[in-house]
Amino acid sequence: MSTTLPSPTFADDSQVSRGGPRTYEVRTYGCQMNVHDSERLSGSLEAAGYVRAEAGTTADVVVINTCAVRENADNKLYGNLGQLAGVKRDRHGALQIAVGGCLAQKDKATILEKAPWVDVVFGTHNMGSLPALLERARHNGEAQLEILESLEVFPSTLPTRRESASSGWVSISVGCNNTCTFCIVPSLRGKEKDRRPGDILAEIQALVDDGAIEVTLLGQNVNSYGAEFGDRLAFGKLLRAAGAVEGLERIRFTSPHPAAFTDDVIEAMAETPAVMPQLHMPLQSGSDRILKAMRRSYRAERFLGILQRVRARIPDAAISTDIIVGFPGETEEDFAETLRVVEEARFASAFTFQYSIRPGTPAAAMPDQVPKAIVQERYERLVALQERISLEENQRQVGCDVRVLISTGDGRKDSATERISGRADDGRLVHIAVPAGSDRPRPGDIVTATVTHAAPFHLIADATEPLRLRRTRAGDAWERDQADSCGAPSPAAGSARAAAAKVALGLPGLRVAAGPFDDEDRTGGIGDGERGSLR
Repeated sequence: MSTTLPSPTFADDSQVSRGGPRTYEVRTYGCQMNVHDSERLSGSLEAAGYVRAEAGTTADVVVINTCAVRENADNKLYGNLGQLAGVKRDRHGALQIAVGGCLAQKDKATILEKAPWVDVVFGTHNMGSLPALLERARHNGEAQLEILESLEVFPSTLPTRRESASSGWVSISVGCNNTCTFCIVPSLRGKEKDRRPGDILAEIQALVDDGAIEVTLLGQNVNSYGAEFGDRLAFGKLLRAAGAVEGLERIRFTSPHPAAFTDDVIEAMAETPAVMPQLHMPLQSGSDRILKAMRRSYRAERFLGILQRVRARIPDAAISTDIIVGFPGETEEDFAETLRVVEEARFASAFTFQYSIRPGTPAAAMPDQVPKAIVQERYERLVALQERISLEENQRQVGCDVRVLISTGDGRKDSATERISGRADDGRLVHIAVPAGSDRPRPGDIVTATVTHAAPFHLIADATEPLRLRRTRAGDAWERDQADSCGAPSPAAGSARAAAAKVALGLPGLRVAAGPFDDEDRTGGIGDGERGSLR
């Protein structure tokens, strides 16, 4: 579906700045797939000659990469577009606005009806068309709407502007073959399409050659990889093959589906040193009756059995989950089952959501929608339970040594606390004090530290002895990027990687109410209204 519509621009295009390359900004909402898609959008724009806008400046092009799953996704989009309408007017039309992603795929022309000052609307299947659509909108003076119903090219064939020198996302599949009644993703991203193993391994090798030491494998149902070419053991084989890539130190993946989680994957995790002891396993509900209504093809005891087998082979695994509270028809007895399973599962962290209607999903038309007040009260009980468990699980780490990959941005108050931050092998967020006289680690370096304090959503290592620091290729790559950004010559000049900002691996950041000793904004914790994983 490709359409050209009248665009009520506020001035003709002659007032667009011609003093240099046009600048862009990408605003991202949603899951890890959206974050990775935004790297592709940035890469495509830079390949077309755009440059990223400096912080604090107004870009010539603003791209909003939307999510259709998050709470109030529509309100957030149109609130942003309303603000941008004023900016576009103030700049006499010398601003282009593009909207893409899942909400664009779902709403199509509705966006231009509600916000006619938008220049381009594109979907999940044609991200690579963005530069051409922007140019066509400028040339014709008309808004461009292009929504394809099937994938144009696999996203990983597009240029990428990576946001981290040390870590990278690698899509192994797109789309979903499941029919969960609360989820609209399959209708927006289509049926599952799997990449060939050789292509995936080639991309991983390219990332490692570019300095990365960590990758996260992405898929809507990442462990169903191989369904398209008929190999149900393909995901375990892929983990082992990726673990053999020389120089790759950390492999993570998200998000698996419990129904497709097989013992060969557990064995591959346990036997492949590079695969980190971290697992995000969406529960959604502990009630078998509600799981059936959700069309989740597993039951609570099977779910707990998977966790038991994982812990038997990987005793130090940190397991996180997603849970929906207040699904249509949920009774107090159903909710009690969820509390029971959470208590037994001992999740390191959980992303909890209050159910809200998503138009176009079967659950939206179900009877017995649970009143908001009841959902809120249950949600608060679940949060309190999981926060207690998270604290207890983190307290078990006190006195233990953890290996931390230093990042930029994970510790948002590091400048005030004089700490550095990063992720341990199991994905936990760790804030580390830098003793006087110690070399300061670079993002991408590895620090081994002893945990001195635990909070529900992070660990602290405040020992005074010199840091146990291992300088890495990823730290070297970050240092080269810093030199490049200052205009200094570098062997890495011209690389697709530009580490100007952080992309958190593992789980996305959620802000929740501050707790005791919580001196940082917390990432990987408990939140309402955000989707914690791809499924």
